[in-house]
Amino acid sequence: MRNPRSIAEMHDRLAVPAVETVESLRLLRSFVKLTPRQRRDIVELVERLAIEHSPAPDCPQA
Repeated sequence: MRNPRSIAEMHDRLAVPAVETVESLRLLRSFVKLTPRQRRDIVELVERLAIEHSPAPDCPQA
């Protein structure tokens, strides 16, 4: 895959990925390297933060 021609051809077909896509892949790679216990802790933290920052059920959404 280090062949410059094949990289250029792939770039022409796929275009430039979004910054969010690249960052998501970096985070995924880091997540996969964690131990199962660390992964579970991260998932629990994200779920807790999502619940804390979600709007109350009686509040209208903008």
